[in-house]
Order: sequence, then C-alpha cells, then structure tokens
Amino acid sequence: MGYMVEPIMDERTPHDGHSADGIAMRDHGAGHEMHTATDHVPSHDPHADHGDHTDHAGSHDHAGHAGHAGHGDHVARFRRLFWIMLVLAVPVVAFSPMFAMLVGYHVPDVFVLQAIPPVIGTVLYVWGGQPFLTGAISEIRGRRPGMMLLIALAITVAFLASWGATLGLLDHELDFWWELALLIVIMLLGHWIEMRSLAQTTSALDSLAALLPDQAERVNGDDVELVAPADLRVGDVVLIRPGGRVPADAVVVEGSANLDESMITGESRAVPRAIGDQVVAGTIATDSALRARVTAVGDDTALAGIGRLVAEAQSSSSRAQRLADRAAGWLFWFALLAGILTAIVWTAIGLPDAAVVRVITVLVIACPHALGLAIPLVVSIATERAARGGILVKDRMALERMRQVDAVLFDKTGTLTEGAPAVTGIAVAADFTEDDALGLAASAESDSEHPLAAAIRTAAESRGLARGTVSAFRSEPALGVRAIVDARTVEVGGPALLRQAGVTEMPEAAGWRAEGAIILHVLVDGRVAGALRLADAIREESRAAVRALQQRGVDVVMITGDAEAVAASVAAELGIERFFAGVRPEDKSARVAELQSEGRTVAMVGDGVNDAPALARADVGIAIGAGTDVAIGSAGVVLASSDPRSVVATIELSRAAYRKMRQNLWWAAGYNLAAVPLAAGVLAPIGFVLPMSVGAILMSVSTVVVALNAQLLRRLDLRPESVAAAPEQRTR
Repeated sequence: MGYMVEPIMDERTPHDGHSADGIAMRDHGAGHEMHTATDHVPSHDPHADHGDHTDHAGSHDHAGHAGHAGHGDHVARFRRLFWIMLVLAVPVVAFSPMFAMLVGYHVPDVFVLQAIPPVIGTVLYVWGGQPFLTGAISEIRGRRPGMMLLIALAITVAFLASWGATLGLLDHELDFWWELALLIVIMLLGHWIEMRSLAQTTSALDSLAALLPDQAERVNGDDVELVAPADLRVGDVVLIRPGGRVPADAVVVEGSANLDESMITGESRAVPRAIGDQVVAGTIATDSALRARVTAVGDDTALAGIGRLVAEAQSSSSRAQRLADRAAGWLFWFALLAGILTAIVWTAIGLPDAAVVRVITVLVIACPHALGLAIPLVVSIATERAARGGILVKDRMALERMRQVDAVLFDKTGTLTEGAPAVTGIAVAADFTEDDALGLAASAESDSEHPLAAAIRTAAESRGLARGTVSAFRSEPALGVRAIVDARTVEVGGPALLRQAGVTEMPEAAGWRAEGAIILHVLVDGRVAGALRLADAIREESRAAVRALQQRGVDVVMITGDAEAVAASVAAELGIERFFAGVRPEDKSARVAELQSEGRTVAMVGDGVNDAPALARADVGIAIGAGTDVAIGSAGVVLASSDPRSVVATIELSRAAYRKMRQNLWWAAGYNLAAVPLAAGVLAPIGFVLPMSVGAILMSVSTVVVALNAQLLRRLDLRPESVAAAPEQRTR
C-alpha cells in the first residue's frame, strides 16, 4: 500500500460503515465472473441424454422418439424410414383397384399385380407403422393415452378393413390399401420434420460442446505437445495462439490478448486479458498468444456449467407445459368420443362402410401432435436463445414469470455500479487544468497499490496523460502520499492533509461530500492545485438498462446499504425515482416483500452473499455473473456477464416466448376442434366429405405450422445493445 489504508479510508468514506455494500475491493474480471457463475451448479451431465426431451415425451410419449438417446439419431431414422416407405407406397397406390377407379384406369386382373397392395401394404403397416404401434403400447402401459394411440388405432382399423375387403369378408369399398400407404408416409414425414426441429433446438448443448477445440497445446518444459482437451489436468500450462480457442478454464501466466467471449457472455466486444486474469474454456484469443495455467477441466469448467443449466432448464416443467399436457389428454378423449359417435351415426343411417372411413379420418385428424409440440419446442428454443445471449435459465418457471414482472429491484454495488472506485469529477485552482491536476496525482500515486490510487491512474490513462519523473515517493499514515514529480512536490490526500498544510479545500468539495463521494485534494509545492471526486463508478450500461425497462412499463427500484446521500446521487444520475438506502443485508428480503405487498411482481437483481435471501424471496431472482456462488444458487436466472441490459433481454425473451406459446396453443387446439367435426362428416348433407388422406395431410400441416412458428423465435435479437436501444431504433 502506498499509504495507510485505514485512517485515510475512515476520513474519506464517513458513510461506508457497511461491509457488503460499500465500494467492494473485489475482483470483478469477466473471466472470474464466468467461472463463479457456473462452477457451483448441481451435478448434471450436459451430454447425458439431452435428447430425451422430458417434457416433449411427457405430453406425447411417442415410442418413436420418447426416451430416445438423441434427436439426431431419430432424425436420420425417420428420414430413412420415410423414403423407404415412400418408395414402397408407390406400387401400393398404383396397383390399388380403388385408386385406379378414382383416377380412371384399370388394374389388370392378374394375381401377382392384385397381390401387390395387400402384401406391400402389410409391410408398410408392420415396418412403417412400427413407431406408432410401439408408441401406442407405451401409452397404454403408462396409462397416458395420446396421439400415438390415436394414430395406431387409425392405421390398424384401415389395415384390418383392407384385409377384410381383400379377402371378400367386407365390402370392396373398404379397400384402403392406398390410403393406408399414404397415411403412414405422411405421418412419417410429419415426425421427420418434428424430429428435425427438435434436433435443431437441442443443438444448443451440442454447440456449447463444440466451442472446445479439438486439440490443446500443452507446454511441457521447452516443448509444446498436442493433446485432447479431455487429457488436460489442473495445473497444466497451455498455449493459446492468436485465433485459437481456450481449451479449459485457466489463469493467464504469460502474455496478454483481447478475448472474444461473446459465445459465453453474449457481449459483442472483445475484452482484454493479461497475467493473473481468468480465461474461460471456449473463448477465442483474437490478436495475441497467451500462456495460461489450467484451473478447471471437464465438468468443472464454466462451459460445462452452462451446459448443465441449459439441460436442466429444458427438462424442467412449466405452467404452460402442464396446460398443454392436460389439453393433449383432453383432446384424446374428445377424439375417441367423436370417433364413437361418428361410428354410431353413420351406422345408424345405414352406411357402415362409410362409418369405418369416417372413424379412421377422425382418429387421424384429431391427433394432438401439434399440441404436444407447441410448448416444448418454444421452451427449448427460448432456453437455447437465452444461453447464446448470455442468459442462463436455471428454472423455466422463472423465465415464464419474467413477462409479468413490473418492478425490478437492483442491488447498487456491483450491479448498477462497477463495485470499485473511479474518478467522477475534477475541480482545479487557477493556473491548473484538469489534466495537470490528474496527471500530477497519477504520477505521485504511481507506486501506490491502494484502490483509490489505482482509480486515479486509470483515469489518467483514459485521458492519455503521460506520467512525470517520480522520485522520493513515500506514504504518510493518515495523510496520503508524497512524491517529487518533475522537480515539484506533489501530495495527494484527504482532509488531514489539508489541515496539516494549513490550506482550505476546493469550493466544490462541499457539494461532493453531501453526495457521499470520496474527496482527495492535490497539493503542488504546498498549495492546492485541485480536488478529485471518487465514487463507485456507474456502469455505462446501467443508464440504458434503466431507460429500456422504464420504456417497457417496468418500475426500476434500487436497494443499497450505502447512506442516503450516496444512494440519492446514483439514483438521480440513473433516473431511478425510488430507492432503499441504508438497508442492512438481512433486511433486503423484507424490502422485496414490501414491493410484493403493493401487488408488484418483483425481479431482484444482485451479486453478493447478502443478496441471496432477497433473490430467493423475489418472484424472479437474477444473479449477475460476477456474483458469488450463494447468490447464484438462490437465483432462477443467471446473467453470464455483469451487463444489466441483459435483464431487459430476459424480459423480451419471456414475452416473445409466451406469445409463441399462446399462438401455438390456439392454432393446435383450435385446429383440432374445428377439423374433427369435418372429419366426422357434419357437412356430408351438402356433399362435402373430407378424404382420409387429406385429413392426414392436414394433421401433418398443423404440426409443421406449429414447428415453423416456434422457429421464428430464433430471429429474436437478444444482444444487450439491441434490446436496450430506443424503440425507434429497434424497429429499423
């Protein structure tokens, strides 16, 4: 330390009696942020059966793809099965007497040709229908009848009726071989498209895993050897070349570089990393080489932690999903009842053959396929988009509730502010400029390790001020620092220094003191050259975040342990009208409850241990990436970066996802409710009868529409700079 910390800090920060909310002298490097943001999460293998898609299977437990090990395998399976069945369906349709009669040609009365539809049709039923038949058995065993049972009933009735007609046991008009073939082909096409959509969604985890390089360069003495990232061990030193990816979480031991962390934090700007800074697996060194010592590998890395959060969010249930599950169950019984009534009515009017056709069509068109896909697909895409935007959703319900949030309670220190002191104002005496006063102070503080000295040096560097020649540096307890700078005696300190020198403070100091700022004076050859105002620096992003939230009708409230003057100053600068000051750590959750008692839906944003109870009490707890493990463990959403604009992005994502869920539910359920009566033949009296094959096509189209509508969510721009832009800029 350049000078005694305690006495000077006592004089400079009279209101800083709180330990947790004062100007925190802690590391908030982004590399450290990512490590603490994810290193604590519960154990969950990010690569273990993430294709299982629990919710999807829960709403319609297709044996064809429920409980499967990976959507990618099932995409290939359904694609292959679809093309094989399509080829087999061509001769079945071409040599079907009923189809030939409809089109206007005649199938020769040759046994071999007439045997083609029933023989190949049976292959289609057994092979092509196998996913639906086994799915139906699973649903029966699980006592959860759903769409697979409906499809199985439809193709089984068509299969048995066709064999009955072929053998002469039933009317020849019940020969449905060609319709059965088309039905199975269309169903397989719908499942292929569905599986491809789900595979694209769950690729969030695969793309996270793909961020790791194929090989790492491990330094072994004077040699560099190529190894797989999985072979790295804690303590190994790795070489990261320009343009290369970091193979594991590590701390820089040699060199400096700008790292692209956008794939982890969502921040578009490259961030500087030097000796002692943390670097995160999957990030890219853009301009220079680094050597770094591995601090975490495998499941302990930040990247693996993000994967666990994404997997847990995608497998967790939500209110909307439970609604869709119930709706799918109700729709099954609705379809079954409609099928029974259809059979009774058509048989009663003397058309039993037509009754079979109508029942099959009802069962096919009523399949709640689209309904079962409506919610899981939206949620999966939303959690993927969130992860890519640096928003890690631990609890899917938290993401769902964010759309209802009308009050965001921000912890001040480390959230709206940097959590470290910065020079926020300069006053100068006659014959001195701001650059003169700041440059001399920075030079005098050049050998000091005090956080205030570091803030002064940083401010001087940001202005491009060169340091003078320094000698005779010394720190004086309770006073400050003293040095010879370019042959002039320069002193920097607080009120005690002024009293010793017998000089008066700058006029601006009184106003700064009322705002709770730290004030240091700069003396040159015994006279006051200027004064520096230091305070917890407000993040540049905080202003945009507050403004964007207010534009969306969300009230912004600030909470801090700082004194009233400090809180009022920060609130005024950010445009925050309501704040809680002087709040003890144990009382923060009570302030959340106070807002909730006013009928507010509250999101709490914090990063410290003392924020954990408030995060847990809030309707939605949001921990910023620089936060402690305790805070993150209490939150439902974790921001990978410390950018408060990500809170706005979370609300935008929640609202957009809800819109898509609602649209999909209305389309899926509404389509079925309208189409089933048509399939049953309610318009038959006026001559309109819905063909079975058209019913199957419409059912598949419904699934495709829902899937495509959910995919539109991928177009949502969650970049912090975009979501916090003015409304007129966002619509351009």
